[in-house]
Amino acid sequence: MGVQEVAEKLARVLNGGGDALADPTGSDLLFEAVVHLRPLRRTQAPADVWAVDGGQALIADARCLQVVVTRAARVRYRDGGCVLEDDGELVAELLTDGSVINLLRDKGEWDAVERCLAEAERGALILIDGDLQPDWRIPSTFLAGLLDRAAAAGVTLASVTKHSSLSRGGAPLLGHLEREAHELFGARATWWAPIARTRPDLAIDIQVVAACLDPDAPFSFRIDLPGNVEPEPVLGAISALCDDAAFPGYPYPLTVADRLAACPGWLRAEAAGDLDDALAALGVTEDVRRRAFSDRHRLMERA
Repeated sequence: MGVQEVAEKLARVLNGGGDALADPTGSDLLFEAVVHLRPLRRTQAPADVWAVDGGQALIADARCLQVVVTRAARVRYRDGGCVLEDDGELVAELLTDGSVINLLRDKGEWDAVERCLAEAERGALILIDGDLQPDWRIPSTFLAGLLDRAAAAGVTLASVTKHSSLSRGGAPLLGHLEREAHELFGARATWWAPIARTRPDLAIDIQVVAACLDPDAPFSFRIDLPGNVEPEPVLGAISALCDDAAFPGYPYPLTVADRLAACPGWLRAEAAGDLDDALAALGVTEDVRRRAFSDRHRLMERA
């Protein structure tokens, strides 16, 4: 299939009018039959706001085995001011299955959420990067217990997905909704819409919404909330955290957590150097290390 044929196929999907909602990554969601857009009013941010995000990096790759590092950052804002920036402990793991890195990162993030919950004040908001469902290898009873403890403590958990896989008629759902909102409410409007809910037979009750949280924001986001909260007041409060000029429409505490959790080049190089030194001290010769971890493909490209 040539590029022109692919473009024609893609154009039919993007311009199509299909109504079926789906999550191609697979999920336990029951979708709304019809999505109704609703105006959203910005209110006030909670006095106590937390944000959690995770980062990961590959520091040594022998293909049959890999060494990775992960960490989870926490940020806290009190009365509008940042009072905590914790970039999290860097955790190294030896893997023989590359997919496990997602589980490791997820576990670190949810451990960080638990620590936030233990320290949060009543009425606090904890923002989490991604969706509100852990990796499938983490028991659903874990999140159910966490949500129950949060509700008892008067703390709300909310997750924000930067790049959602939700679709309508095979095309990105959020793009559809953004165009519809522009036609319905005009430019510079904030809005939200219920999208889906977890199946009633599951241990956890989560509702999924789409929302544009700032009038200057070019994009909307998927937001997951516990099933027992009224979404509009929570979204109005989150909207008050989305007026940063650099990242309009996205909660600025999460942008700080994202920056802290990232594993930039210098950190990867430092961790790789520490690993190399430790292997040398354990008697693994430079020749063995080089033959195991050299990127032959890259070396051939440079030749």
